Amino acid sequence: MPTIFVDDRAIEAKTGDNLLEVLLSNGIDVPYFCWHPAMGSVGACRQCAVVGYANPDDTRGRIIMSCMTPVTEGARFSVQSDNASSFRNSVVENLMLNHPHDCPVCEEGGECHLQDMTVMVGHSDRRYKGLKTTFRNQYLGPLIGHEMNRCITCYRCVRYYQDYAGGNDLAAFGSRDRVFFGRAEPGLLDNEFSGNLVEVCPTGVFTDKTLSKHYTRKWDLQSSPTVCQACSLGCNTYTSERYGEVRRVHNRYHNEVNGYFLCDRGRFGAQHVNSPRRIPRAGMRNADGLYEPVSIPDALDKVKALLNGKVIGIGSPRASLESNEALRQLVGPDQYCNGMTSTEREMHGVILEVLASNLNVPSMMEVETFDAILVVGEDVTNHAPRLALSIRQAVRNIGQQLAADTGISQWHDAAVRELEQDEKSPLVILSPMTDRLDDIASDTHRLAPNDIVSMVKQIIEAIDDNKPSHARDIASTLLAAKRPLIVSGTSLRSANILKASANLAAALASKNPGTGIFLCASEVNSIGVAMIDNTGNAEDLLGNKPETVIVLENDIDTRLGGSLLDEVQNLVVIDAMDNPTASRSSIVLPAASFAEAEGTFVNNEGRAQRSMATFAPAEHITPGYQLLSALGGDQLSASGWQQKLAAEHALLAGVATCAPDEQFRIEGSRIARMTHRASGRTAMLANVSVHEPQQPLDTESPLAFTMEGNQARAPASLRPYTWSPGWNSNQSIHKFQDEVGGPDKSGATGIRLFTGSTELTGFELSEFELSEEADADLIGQVHIFGSDELSNEAAELSTLIPQPYARMSSATAASLKVSHQDGLAFGDIIMTVLVDDEVAERCVVYPITPGTEALESARLSGLQKVAGYTAPADPLRPSLITTDRTS
Repeated sequence: MPTIFVDDRAIEAKTGDNLLEVLLSNGIDVPYFCWHPAMGSVGACRQCAVVGYANPDDTRGRIIMSCMTPVTEGARFSVQSDNASSFRNSVVENLMLNHPHDCPVCEEGGECHLQDMTVMVGHSDRRYKGLKTTFRNQYLGPLIGHEMNRCITCYRCVRYYQDYAGGNDLAAFGSRDRVFFGRAEPGLLDNEFSGNLVEVCPTGVFTDKTLSKHYTRKWDLQSSPTVCQACSLGCNTYTSERYGEVRRVHNRYHNEVNGYFLCDRGRFGAQHVNSPRRIPRAGMRNADGLYEPVSIPDALDKVKALLNGKVIGIGSPRASLESNEALRQLVGPDQYCNGMTSTEREMHGVILEVLASNLNVPSMMEVETFDAILVVGEDVTNHAPRLALSIRQAVRNIGQQLAADTGISQWHDAAVRELEQDEKSPLVILSPMTDRLDDIASDTHRLAPNDIVSMVKQIIEAIDDNKPSHARDIASTLLAAKRPLIVSGTSLRSANILKASANLAAALASKNPGTGIFLCASEVNSIGVAMIDNTGNAEDLLGNKPETVIVLENDIDTRLGGSLLDEVQNLVVIDAMDNPTASRSSIVLPAASFAEAEGTFVNNEGRAQRSMATFAPAEHITPGYQLLSALGGDQLSASGWQQKLAAEHALLAGVATCAPDEQFRIEGSRIARMTHRASGRTAMLANVSVHEPQQPLDTESPLAFTMEGNQARAPASLRPYTWSPGWNSNQSIHKFQDEVGGPDKSGATGIRLFTGSTELTGFELSEFELSEEADADLIGQVHIFGSDELSNEAAELSTLIPQPYARMSSATAASLKVSHQDGLAFGDIIMTVLVDDEVAERCVVYPITPGTEALESARLSGLQKVAGYTAPADPLRPSLITTDRTS
């Protein structure tokens, strides 16, 4: 490791790092704008200037950009010299020539990287009195606002959007001395990761519209560390609240899971907590069949009286481990099931076996290190979106290797991209329809689900067979890689696809121990509830004619079919959101959402992570495990249930220690959810009383619903927001890392529960044949917006749900005697025919969105052509109200 000298301070630097990374990693503040730890250096802003000296005798030195300077043994630099300081000051002054004087009203105010850097360089007085260059803002959709006048031309936005996230509809447009960052014309940003622009932009050019509509100053937000509920990947988030409403979600850095970025469903989907469909209080159906509001104690007393009869409990893959275990303990292990369908249980059983095996199951960030990837029947971008961003980085590994061979540093982003040009590491996709990753794929095959399984079997055979074929080509690609990766998941609802993928990974691992397998589960806690119990069957339990059924946060009516509940005498529903199951219940109990209750969730890689309540729920709303504790007479806290989980299930022993419990303190203090700058707290309820009420007491965690407490020294699993003196924006995260881009100083968030010691012997595939009466497969396609039960209730995301369609190849359309933009009906479901030759032969693809559930069991013979049908302009893109062309 080279030793460098900064203002006469000796620093050991990591070989290969640039100077800016070394300075920040060692606690030396240097201002910057264009550099980003995930995107490397381009030297565009000139803000990170320092003085570099040629040798110990050089007293003058020269101005250099620290982000573009590699560290070498004995190199000498100065951050504090007068010429470096004045240069950095002049850069900020030049940026301010056209920047508006709107800090008091700017949405970014108080959390603005430009503000922080301006203060850091000491710039305070504006000498320029002339006119400023101004721009007209663009409409960018319902999620992202645009305020171009705040731009400082750092190019971060287009570098992230185009180079990192793979978007192509946001660019830099130049004319004379004007540069505009936006779309060629107003419209919805067509990238699933556009929300990250809000955090990537160092000023307030791109804003969160979901926050803007009920804007709160950033320092007045109450926040907590949470786990994203939108898919199985377990991305770490900060959820923030004001006045009992979720105001925004920000990325919470985790060096092994989501890194610096989130998908848009995770960022904006939490608005479902504010949905008008929330269940506000307990209710019971009266003799006339109408609901009557009742108190929680009265409702619990009624349910207790029903527990003397025959009772079963149906859990949920979207409920916490604590709530599921509380239900299991209440009804008994033999009368509990995890609430998944038989197919779901079989698929997640496969994932559990893979996690327990000695196969290499990488974290999401490790995916970026693999040099050949085969995606088997998984719509990654729509089903497990954040993984798609990691795969986009993985295909650049060939460029990184070329750079290493040429002696170019990995952080030198422009040089590496110039060198790699269009070279990509192999990415092969087997899917029935087009995939959002097709633009970076080296090879794609459009195959029906059973044909995907057949292809994988052929690839396994081709590992030891040199006979020319498509399967042999794929096998050769995987065998030639240093670290091949198999990616699959549950989006096509085929256990055979998962089994075949695991068999392929095992076959490759016998040749190359560096082989990895990454399997995407269905929901946020599908793996967790499968670990509690994966044998109980809801259909069998309901077939035993129970007198009372307790359903925990699960729309069984939609998941399993409403007829299963027809003969249930007493249906007790514990849920946060109204749904068809809750609407037919005898008794409904209002459960707290993830933002109002502590809970533990296990992601697809078997990592248990704790999610903390952001705010205290309204009067009648109660965490599910507390309601079930009251029914069982246990009155256990969250940590009590975590101890029970650890005692009852050997695989879940780590749950109790994946985050500190409610007894944790820092020098006797709790951890404050509010910032130390929180203002107006005494006025929040002034319409009720001019006297400030006592803040709610959190008995479930070491966090406090106040501004009093410690934040800076909180462990990562409990840190409610990221802030450090002089660094008010999310750029302060480097203050909490061992090194820039490295793990948190306080240790990892969560704990991986599987040791991976069992040898996988291989799965037997079940027989699958196309129904003789069908001309094609009906295949449901998940959509990032529309296929998740909870995020569909987020107001803004609900406008992005596609309309029903039936996509098929021209040959399939001809066999069905339909044409492009004809209408097809199945009962009340009317779909627009989309002829697309990128769909596999003998496949008809429909969206898995609200209202299309009946198609899962439909046959093509049941579809009827609709006479006189008028098709919408584009069913895949929703009809957005775009009259507001500005932000």
